Amino acid sequence: MLQLRNVSKHYPQAGQRNTVVQAVDLTIQPGELVVLTGKSGSGKSTLLGMLGLINPPSSGQIWWCGEDITQLHDRALAEIRKNDIGIIFQQFNLHPALSVLENVMYPLMLLKQADAKQKALAALDEVGMLSFAQRKPKQLSGGQMQRVSIARAFVKAPRLIIADEPTANLDSENSAVVYQLLQRLQQDKGVTVVIASHDAEFASSGVRAIRLHDGRIVADSAQNDRAMVCAVSPHPITSTNILDGSPRGAVGSPLLATARADIETTIG
Repeated sequence: MLQLRNVSKHYPQAGQRNTVVQAVDLTIQPGELVVLTGKSGSGKSTLLGMLGLINPPSSGQIWWCGEDITQLHDRALAEIRKNDIGIIFQQFNLHPALSVLENVMYPLMLLKQADAKQKALAALDEVGMLSFAQRKPKQLSGGQMQRVSIARAFVKAPRLIIADEPTANLDSENSAVVYQLLQRLQQDKGVTVVIASHDAEFASSGVRAIRLHDGRIVADSAQNDRAMVCAVSPHPITSTNILDGSPRGAVGSPLLATARADIETTIG
């Protein structure tokens, strides 16, 4: 679904070129759960931003669903993000003036979907936050805000979800809940999930773990290099609770700056 070919990223620093990602070759298959690990400054977040089509590479190619999109202009990339990519932030990035429900409705408003409210309620139900639908973000705990952020990321049934240090501000109990939610998204809905994290829990057995050091991939737990394909249609939202798999009731950084721009263009 997503492929990086000899991709590097440079930034100017004190009159010199600072290379933060170096000559990365990486293929991510549909439905994979991938964790990018490494120390601070290893290039995890920069690589994640390129995988999420937010940070353009300085050199190399990015292929999305079999097409080279490296030279696409910003508006075309924004359309892909709007339709097919959900983002989960370390700082949650919920709009403080809107209710929990309205925050989750945002991606569907961008897509002008008439059933935005119904789908947003269903998504909140899946993460166990339906009873908080009318509250404002400031009335929630950190763990609750991150669950709302996860609901917002998957409500439009994206092909890809990227998560930048999603448990960095959470205690161990809430971190475990977030980990479980992301695993169930990948397993039950077939969503491709890529996480940048220091949390060792994310790099446990059964997950593809990629370790970076000084901007290079130094370890990759993937065993097979399968043919790259792309799903024809996104996976629908169901009425299954992601937290426990049970049926529910009647209610069927550069990363941050770019996502805010995508949303605020619509709401004004």
